Order: sequence, then structure tokens, then C-alpha cells
Amino acid sequence: MDEFASLLRSIERLAGFKCSNYKEDYIKRRILSRMRLTNTADYEAYHRYLLANPQEVDPLRNALTINVTRFFRDPEVFEVLQREILPDLARRKKSIRIWCAGCATGEEPYSIAILAHELTILHKDINVTIYATDIDTGALKKAMAGIYDEKTLENVDGRRLRKHFIRHDDGRFEVRPHIRDFVKFRQHDLTSGVPIARYLDVVTCRNVTIYFTEKQKNELTRLFHSALAIDGYYIMGKTEYLGREVEHLFTPYNIAQKILRKVM
Repeated sequence: MDEFASLLRSIERLAGFKCSNYKEDYIKRRILSRMRLTNTADYEAYHRYLLANPQEVDPLRNALTINVTRFFRDPEVFEVLQREILPDLARRKKSIRIWCAGCATGEEPYSIAILAHELTILHKDINVTIYATDIDTGALKKAMAGIYDEKTLENVDGRRLRKHFIRHDDGRFEVRPHIRDFVKFRQHDLTSGVPIARYLDVVTCRNVTIYFTEKQKNELTRLFHSALAIDGYYIMGKTEYLGREVEHLFTPYNIAQKILRKVM
């Protein structure tokens, strides 16, 4: 029996993580990181360890879904969002709905919420809702706590830092309630095939699909297309791309920043 395949079946059963949707090399790297920490020599030994130690399931799931992020990551993307996309939507709509898919520990949806707050100061009749989702419940717990180390805030200028965060005695920063109120955090599996909502104005899913197989990438593109309203915006990661099977679903809006618009 293939010990790696047997291990994957147990991971899917115990952790609810569908390994077949992800690139094999990525899965192996994440499992190897847990093997080193649990002092297991091979897949068979780690499989035995996993079955004998139920407390290993959560650390393994976290390792498989790990994301590195920070506030206003790739500032140029947020510049386009602030100067072009949000004002365009505000001219056409009274209610703007945004889905931040694969939000990890919350830095990205809170960054968008800061822009939303600044928009609503200028347009007091505009309502903005940000749906922030991730498969990792541990990451979502951190996101909902809204407390961050200073390093993740490197791209936040002093004015925004003072206005939108509370500094704790230990040097960490907490997102203020007026920013939190824009964001609704929910657990959601992108591979489920079901969007968090429909008729959305913006979907941002950055640096997530790079771990998926080509088949799953295409399915996600179709999912986001179905979730967006006509002329809605899809923001991808800088290294991500549309597969040929689905590239007709979107038209480029800003090629450099990987921002697309839905084709009807």
C-alpha cells in the first residue's frame, strides 16, 4: 500500500481537508514540517502518530492552511482599490459588498475596512460589508481577536495607526471597533463550490490559488464569477493567473495589479 496515499485519506477524514485539490509538492512540504516537529521518520510513522494522537489534527490542519500576510500587502493593489474601484462603486451603488476569500488572520479584510471607512466619511450614504472567510478556524479566531504584532503593520502609516488601532502595553495593536464593524468573519471552504454570497461587487483572493491544482483553480474562477455582480471586480495574487478554460469569464482591468472585471 502507498503509505503517502493512506496518510492523505486519514488527513481528509480527520481534518476535513481535501488534499486532492492541492499540489502534491505543497502537501508534502507541509506534512514534512509536522514530521520534523513530531520526530517521525517517514509517512508511515507520522500516520501512526496522527492516529494515536488526536491533538495532532489541529496543528496539522493549521500547517496545511498556513498563510503569511500583513496589512496593505502589495500597497499598489490597495491604491487602485482606494482611488478607482471603491469610488466607481460608490457612484453606482448605495451598498457595496466585498468578499475577502482566504483571509487568513484578517490583515487583508481589515486593510480593506480601513479604505471602506475612509470612503464612508466622504459618502455618508454608502454602506460597505466585507465578508472575510477562511477554512482555518484557528486563523479566524486570531482575525476576530484583531490583535497584531507591529511587524504586520509596517505598511500602515502613522495617521492610520493612531486612528484605527489601540496600542497595548506589550507593543501589539488592536483594531478599533469602527473598523471591525465593516467585517463579517465566517468559516468557509473554497473547494465546496458554494460562494459565501452572490451579486458581490469585489472578490479578492490573493496568494491562495497558487497551492491548488489547475483543475481546482479553474473551478474557483467559475465560483468567483458566479458570486460577482455584472462588472464586478476580481483581485488575484501577483503571481496567479487564469487558466485558458476560464479566461473568457473576465476581462483585464489593471494587468500590473492582477485586477479583472467580470464578463457578463
